[in-house]
Amino acid sequence: MPSEFESSARRTGGSRSPAGERAPGRLGALRREYDAGRFDRGDLAPTWDEQFARWFEDAGGLAEPNAMVLATADGDGRPSTRTVLLKAVDAAGFVLFTNYTSRKAREVAANPHASLLFPWYPLDRQVCVVGTVERLTAAENAAYFASRPRGSQLGAWSSHQSSVIAGREELTARRDAVAARWPGPVPAPDFWGGLRVIPRTVEFWAGRPDRLHDRLRFRRLPDGVWIVERLAP
Repeated sequence: MPSEFESSARRTGGSRSPAGERAPGRLGALRREYDAGRFDRGDLAPTWDEQFARWFEDAGGLAEPNAMVLATADGDGRPSTRTVLLKAVDAAGFVLFTNYTSRKAREVAANPHASLLFPWYPLDRQVCVVGTVERLTAAENAAYFASRPRGSQLGAWSSHQSSVIAGREELTARRDAVAARWPGPVPAPDFWGGLRVIPRTVEFWAGRPDRLHDRLRFRRLPDGVWIVERLAP
């Protein structure tokens, strides 16, 4: 019996790809021209963080402009991705917060390398980051945790992130227990905190017509000096 995917391919005139897999014809026909405007080296800020700040300001009207795709890999090189939120950025790197028992945190503990992608589709822009990962200090974690809404604080204590649970009722019961335990200020958990991605490369991608995109990359040399390179699209 043909799969739903195969049936869909037949209905839409799908054909086999060079790899021999059937692809729905409508996917091959999906195409949009990009044009973020000319983007040359002369348009860049002096540093990657200043350039990021410029583009982040331009993305301010988008839904969650600080949403980014974080890619990590375990000690055997098996990758995983998820969308997380950027909570701080400066010349030292990009900061996010998580449960330290989560899959992402366990993976960077075993393999302290990661990449980030900011997919600002409406602007025909992306920012791609590759670098190493370090944990924030306990003081930094506590300062940020104190700034979070109470519900988010309770949620951090309630969720054993990435673990298997029986149902949502388990989460609700944990949250209620935490709320009863701390009716006032909620302390930061010692199993929760920040991760900083320290960039080795930061690429600024601007979509252009005919798939001839502009790609300008800041790359840090072993001596710490940053250079700028243009990449082929």
